[in-house]
Amino acid sequence: MFRTPSRLPLAAAAIAASTVIAACGTNSSNSGRHVTAAQIRQAEQDAVGFADCMRSHGVPNFPDSPYEQKQMLSASSAQAPAIQSAVPACSHLLPHGGQSQSPAHSHVQITAMLAFARCLRSHGFADFPDPTRSGALTHQMLATAGINLQQPALVPAADACVGVTHGVITKTAVARFVAGQ
Repeated sequence: MFRTPSRLPLAAAAIAASTVIAACGTNSSNSGRHVTAAQIRQAEQDAVGFADCMRSHGVPNFPDSPYEQKQMLSASSAQAPAIQSAVPACSHLLPHGGQSQSPAHSHVQITAMLAFARCLRSHGFADFPDPTRSGALTHQMLATAGINLQQPALVPAADACVGVTHGVITKTAVARFVAGQ
């Protein structure tokens, strides 16, 4: 499929958001790379700087969380005129201007998602599924596993587990997922 020139800045921003997410994901990976605490702090600062810029360029609810940024930039809402114009103005604030991501970054994100699933299982949701190989975790997957998003204990357990993801998942992201957004 061909990409139009107007989608390239969004793709670059989504890749850069993935880079930031990856740095926030974990301190190690099976690829042998080691992410330091300083790199995690820098990635978090980059994400907040990018979010501040996006908000100052007309996207008032742009999230600070790298994971939520990636979701927003890869969703249909990314076609909004405000986002289309803000991304080129702000992408310089992301690592490498949003132009690169290594395969290890996807691994880091998935590792964080797996840690989140393990944590939820240890918090009383024994059937909570692991994400797919690409890191997806859908409402349908949870329903198939018998997880009811309206269970009173689910959100507190998920909120308790966000820390194991080092910023990949936030309490805000949990709330949005539960609300079906």
